[in-house]
Amino acid sequence: MTLEQTLLDVWREVMVVGSPSVEVGGTRHRVGRTRSAGLKVVSFTYEGRTIDGIEQNPETRSRWAQLAREGQRIVQFSTGGRYFANVCDGAIHRYPSWRSLGLPE
Repeated sequence: MTLEQTLLDVWREVMVVGSPSVEVGGTRHRVGRTRSAGLKVVSFTYEGRTIDGIEQNPETRSRWAQLAREGQRIVQFSTGGRYFANVCDGAIHRYPSWRSLGLPE
């Protein structure tokens, strides 16, 4: 499965289905919540990289937060402390860091 398809599947399980865990590469990963804002979070491994997904905080001042306030379901994905993509209502948006991190096309 490609990284893009994996991100879409994780987004669907976390934001649409509301699963308490997601399966990636045959391993189940628990979906938790942040202490401060109660945002959904999940960490999983893809081809040896730890990837973190976090629900978009609607209380920030970004354009993604504005979309979240309008009801769109968004998960931001990062690895090594750098955000590289998000999934917004089923559409993946790659950031320039996807390439600089050497993530698979």
